[in-house]
Amino acid sequence: MNPSRSIVVAGGGIGGLTAALALAARGHHVTVCEAAVQPHPLGVGINLLPHAVRVFAGLGLLPALEAMAVHTRALVFANRHGQTIYEDLRGLAAGSSHPQLSIHRGHLQMRLWDEAAQRLGPAQVRTGERVVAARETANGAVAEILHADGTRSERACEILVGADGIHSALRQQFYPDEGAPRWNGMMMWRGTTLARPFLDGRTMVQAGHRRAKFVVYPIEPVRPDGLQRINWICDRRLREDGFGGGLTAPSREDWSKPGSLDDLLPTFGSWRFAWLDVPGLIRAAEQILEWPMVDRDPLPRWRHGHTTLLGDAAHPMYPIGSNGATQAILDAAALADALDGHASITAALNAYEAARLPMTRDIVAMNRREGLDAILDMVEEAAPEGFARIEDVTDPRVLAEWVQAYKKAAGHQVGRPQAAP
Repeated sequence: MNPSRSIVVAGGGIGGLTAALALAARGHHVTVCEAAVQPHPLGVGINLLPHAVRVFAGLGLLPALEAMAVHTRALVFANRHGQTIYEDLRGLAAGSSHPQLSIHRGHLQMRLWDEAAQRLGPAQVRTGERVVAARETANGAVAEILHADGTRSERACEILVGADGIHSALRQQFYPDEGAPRWNGMMMWRGTTLARPFLDGRTMVQAGHRRAKFVVYPIEPVRPDGLQRINWICDRRLREDGFGGGLTAPSREDWSKPGSLDDLLPTFGSWRFAWLDVPGLIRAAEQILEWPMVDRDPLPRWRHGHTTLLGDAAHPMYPIGSNGATQAILDAAALADALDGHASITAALNAYEAARLPMTRDIVAMNRREGLDAILDMVEEAAPEGFARIEDVTDPRVLAEWVQAYKKAAGHQVGRPQAAP
């Protein structure tokens, strides 16, 4: 094993905490600096793809996460009438070595936070500390820290990992002229609702088309009262000229603000499927939050001296194909592997970047072209009023090939294509 390194991780989100756990498991001395004074289980649902779940299994976390999550059996693509276009088996149902897990983002983050405090030591998981800049030294890097009380300090390390999200201060330092994130004209409203399970209680559905899309999946096991926490997302295109990321994102102050039923029901109020009452689910929401669908252009490099980027700080992408958190988790594992495989810090950080930058760059580009969701548009254009049989609208083999090609490019363990019944 190569020498133990002192590493500072800027950001206590899912990517940063996974990196801290993976690096500590390899014997490195890790400190996490999180800007929030008191982390809370914020957010709604996410999907962890099997290759990300494999990372958590290697860290001994799989049993705890399975108890919190749902084993996703399939991803169903449907039109705006709720008719199945294509069913793609997922996780164990598709023959993967690990499950796909649908889980509450905030609950996952807090579980990782508690694990990091236990494994690294409470003093190494620090709150109220925002890393605002990096400075190179002869032996490593210095993280410049702004504390919640307004004071400043510095923390020296051999490696500084910027896992501080899409608004990363470290990314901005290295690329000061980049500007705001790029917006594709789509606004997302996300919510959770306690409701009776739909379909088999383990299926994720993406219904609609590029102008209006409804995504829904359960994120917790069924409760004793028969209810299940359902995560849902309403995507509605506000600007057609933003397709592909051509617009500047709305002001950051407008992110994660409370959403309104008035924004959703004119579009989704008539989407009642045989298996789900969409407006009923929306009306019963525990909360509704609003976000713009944004990303950033891929970077030419992540490493700057002894500092590198990870997760949304390195490659923010549209939330298509369940790749956001998954790719950050894969970054974390790749960084730990690279440090194991190279005695030189520079060589290790270069190897990490070479392993991860090309794939994430390609996913950003694929998602700007709608990624997996492009098959929704194919069917909407061919049969806007619905269909009796999908074979009358398009060749199911074309749909299967599109889905499997995307999955292969995104690092899935690709099995035999599954056509819609």
